[in-house]
Amino acid sequence: MQKKQPIQEHLLLEIEKLRQEVEHLRREKANLRALLEEATQHSDTIEADLHDKALSVERSSERKLAKFLDAMPMGVFVVDATGKPYYANQMAQYILGKRIAPETGIEQFPDIYQTYLAGTDLPYPSDRQPLWRALQGESTTIEDLEIRRGDKIIPLEVWATPIFDENGQITYAIAVFQDITERKRAEIERSEFTNQLLEINSAYERFVPRQFLQFLNKESIVEVKLGDNIQQEMSVLFADIRNFTTLSERMTPSENFKFINSYLSCMESAIAENHGFIDKYIGDAIMALFSQDADNALKAGIAMLHRLNEYNQHWQSVGYDPISIGIGINSGSLMLGTVGSPSRMNGTVISDAVNLASRIESLTKYYDVSLLISHHTYLRLPNPDIYAIRTIDRVKVKGKSETVSIFEVFDADPPEIREGKLATATVFEQALLLYNQDNYVDAEQMFRDCLSINPLDKVAQIYLERCQLQLLYKVKY
Repeated sequence: MQKKQPIQEHLLLEIEKLRQEVEHLRREKANLRALLEEATQHSDTIEADLHDKALSVERSSERKLAKFLDAMPMGVFVVDATGKPYYANQMAQYILGKRIAPETGIEQFPDIYQTYLAGTDLPYPSDRQPLWRALQGESTTIEDLEIRRGDKIIPLEVWATPIFDENGQITYAIAVFQDITERKRAEIERSEFTNQLLEINSAYERFVPRQFLQFLNKESIVEVKLGDNIQQEMSVLFADIRNFTTLSERMTPSENFKFINSYLSCMESAIAENHGFIDKYIGDAIMALFSQDADNALKAGIAMLHRLNEYNQHWQSVGYDPISIGIGINSGSLMLGTVGSPSRMNGTVISDAVNLASRIESLTKYYDVSLLISHHTYLRLPNPDIYAIRTIDRVKVKGKSETVSIFEVFDADPPEIREGKLATATVFEQALLLYNQDNYVDAEQMFRDCLSINPLDKVAQIYLERCQLQLLYKVKY
């Protein structure tokens, strides 16, 4: 009995809870019924109130959006799906110079807003307009559109994109644009400044060759410092006009400068075309450097002589005698760098190789030939057999005990002389060998043989006279 009592009390408590819940549900039902009856009686009033509130929210949102768009520093222009203007913010109206014309179509924009293809008098094509392309579903950016307002031209950068509804249909197209006058002006100024720098660099290159800077591993002349230097294997070419002093005395100072500049310009192109550069002009003389194989230096020398023939044709046509030049080439290691003082410095090359090249050039006058090279250059030629070359002497460098072999390159000689030297090459070589062995009797006879075949061979004539002098000396003493 005592055990059942707690169970009954628990059941009674549960029943009471259920009764209270049922009572609560009845009250809720009654409240809902009353609310439903009230809502049914005032449905029109509620709907109107909700509509007013929605309109109020929409207007507030539109005002906020318009206020935001008007504060933008760029123009905003919107058209509807048919291409008619829908909205333009204050900046858009300011740039365009007028309000939107709601009843116009997009194809009329070039006439209404005076839009032109930049840099031309052509109206901006309707089918290229960003808004038109946006209505086709394309997002675009352009910078080739201008607005004309009287004498004022306003270049624009325009972005345009379509606006889709929830079904993926284009409902609007929006364009954002800005006046890029200042940017264009800045671009012009930058372009002018860049061109000015290029002109300055180009001017500097006339005084300091670009290749000189490259060898020193400098990007610009402003990076060059006094004492910068590098050791480099190069071929050095010296070229000089024969008897220039006598020639210049027949000309006025103005004529002298015109002649020198026209001649040097003619020679410079032959050097540049063969991968060389002029290190310096020494009056009428040229000193050029070639960093690649000696082939380029030799080809440049031959090209210079061919150019000289063309130059002489013009020179003679204006009443002057033809000029001749001597070219000497040597190859070896040299130091290339800057010398002078912090306030005034020059680029230069220093080496025995340079001195020898100058000495070889001077020997062209003695032998009355156009082009001589050292054995240092000869040994650096990839294929010397392609040239017309012969050995003509061995000389000692001033201040040195070293003997240097000198070779004549006669590719640019007149055809009859060139062919004659080629025909007597073997005989001349044997005669020179006999001469160097002090066998002047046999050497004299062989040089005579050379001259009988090629009477214009001035080197053979020089050696013939040397042999005769040696024989005369022996007889006398």
